[in-house]
Amino acid sequence: MTESEDWVVVHECGTDYEGELVRDRLDDSGIPAVIRSKRDHAFFLNVGTLSNVFVLVPREYEDDAKELLIDSPVSPADLADAAMRAEPHSDVDPDVDGDDDEDE
Repeated sequence: MTESEDWVVVHECGTDYEGELVRDRLDDSGIPAVIRSKRDHAFFLNVGTLSNVFVLVPREYEDDAKELLIDSPVSPADLADAAMRAEPHSDVDPDVDGDDDEDE
């Protein structure tokens, strides 16, 4: 079995901050978790299944993780709070305005 086969998806979402909330909730409960994202962060787009964010845990924690997420799901209020705290476009250079015109 390869190393990647030892991990299973327990949550799928469309935003990094929801994935981070779920991962943190699992970690805080003693369940190791990682995020695998298919999002293209260069464009800041959510385009259906092209932008999925997956939260994975080791196979031996799968049942515990799923039970925790059923018993304590991420609420809309949790998501709204995380969205407000997220740094929008934190990897974009603020000095670049996208204008190719030279100063005239």
